[in-house]
Formats: sequence, C-alpha cells, structure tokens
Amino acid sequence: MTKPQRPTPLADALASYLQKQGLIKRMQQAGIVEEWATLVGPQIAAVTVPESVTADGILRVRVASSAWAQELSLMSPRILARLNDGRKGRVREVRWIVGQPIR
Repeated sequence: MTKPQRPTPLADALASYLQKQGLIKRMQQAGIVEEWATLVGPQIAAVTVPESVTADGILRVRVASSAWAQELSLMSPRILARLNDGRKGRVREVRWIVGQPIR
C-alpha cells in the first residue's frame, strides 16, 4: 500500500506552472512597470511613465520633454542596472518617447 500524497500548496503549484511555461521572466519584466517609481526614484518618476515591456526586453517610457529624454538616455546604463538587479526577466534597452505622460 502506498502512502497517500499530501496536497500541493497552491502557491507551489502556481510557481511550478509559471516556471514550466516560461512566464516568470515575463512577469518580472512586467513588474518593472508597477515598481517604476521605486526603482528610479521620485524625481524621474515625476516626469516619466513606463508604458510597456516587450518580450525581448525593450521598455518604452513616456517622457515629459526632450530635455528629460536626453538626460535620461545618458543615464540609461545606471537605470538599466537598477531595473535588472535581481531579476531573471531583464530589460535590455529603454526607449524614451517624448510626449506628455498620461497618468
């Protein structure tokens, strides 16, 4: 007679499913949009709005002015390092799009 198996906790079953489907990377990429203000700080967050992250790691961010877009493009390596710290789902490029952020 075999020993009965215990039910798998829902959190474990969900984590296993997401891992098998390769969705953890995408979820971590999408989490950047939600965590944007925390990751980049209040000054940058005040003039930007992240719009989307593509599956191949391109983050589109709406910026309030071309001056800010220029400044942020120079800061991109540091911003990318902060965004990717501890993530499997990485952003490889930020595209700064000039236009009034919609909040």
